[in-house]
Amino acid sequence: MSVIRERTAPPRPRLRPAPPARRRRRSGEPRGPWPYVLIAPAVGGMLYLLLYPLLRAVLISLQDFRLRQLIVGDAEFVGLRNYRTLLSDPRFWEVVRRTFLFMAVNVALIMVIATLVALMTERLGRFGRGVVLSSLVLAWAMPVIAATTVFQWLFHSEFGIVNRLLTEAGFTSFDRYPWFAHGTAAFSILVLLIVWQSVPFAAITVYSALTTVPAELYESARLDGATATRIFRSVTFPILRPIFLLVFSLEVIWTFKAFVQIWVMTRGGPGDATTILPVYAVQTALAGQRYDLGSAASMVTVVLMSGVLVLYFRQMLRQEDESR
Repeated sequence: MSVIRERTAPPRPRLRPAPPARRRRRSGEPRGPWPYVLIAPAVGGMLYLLLYPLLRAVLISLQDFRLRQLIVGDAEFVGLRNYRTLLSDPRFWEVVRRTFLFMAVNVALIMVIATLVALMTERLGRFGRGVVLSSLVLAWAMPVIAATTVFQWLFHSEFGIVNRLLTEAGFTSFDRYPWFAHGTAAFSILVLLIVWQSVPFAAITVYSALTTVPAELYESARLDGATATRIFRSVTFPILRPIFLLVFSLEVIWTFKAFVQIWVMTRGGPGDATTILPVYAVQTALAGQRYDLGSAASMVTVVLMSGVLVLYFRQMLRQEDESR
């Protein structure tokens, strides 16, 4: 008869009581004033730097504000009189037409060239890609006034390299050709300068977005027999539509408010051939000390630029809704 020995289980170790769990803050529970106190200086500085000049310009546009009022400070409120004077000026509407033409030409060239450069960069090898991106960054980092001065020397009537190269190529009519004395030529040089300065940012942005498109989509499209144009229209562009929208909006703002390049190179001349709204506003404010009309022209510029962007946004959103 076997004796069955009961096996006793070893005593369990005593568990220490768990430390009390930290009380988590609920999403709706107030956090106290400290976060708002910490961001208050940054918010206040931003509001002062952005809103105060805008509100000040709106106020001046509603006053009779000339050189005397600038010194004495006794400006009289005149309501919308400055806007009526501005909108009844035929020269103003000619400047508006030229501004939209300048913007349309620049933005179209920038978007097309930047997209082509980005697509080319994506297909290059590592070394070629590094060279292209480095060149774009260097061109983008060049100061605006320095680039404008370089373009002035390139198209100088006597010492410019452009006239010399064209003359040596057999185009003798360009010997000492005064580019900045002809409206169309000066307008074209400014377009070339703005495009040269704007393409690097747009190309780098579009290239960065292209790297996020899955390669499987391109392979599937090629297996289906799609051409490069069809792939871009049906695969690349729909995926990168928000990026193209962002770049387009920034370029509209950039070209609409182009002032430094025009003022340094031509000051709006010859005649009014290169005068757009920002240049017109400064000319009006400085030539006759009509700071009220200059502020009114600036406000009209802001309204027109905002209107262009709003119309474009609505069109893009409508297309997205129809494609869903």
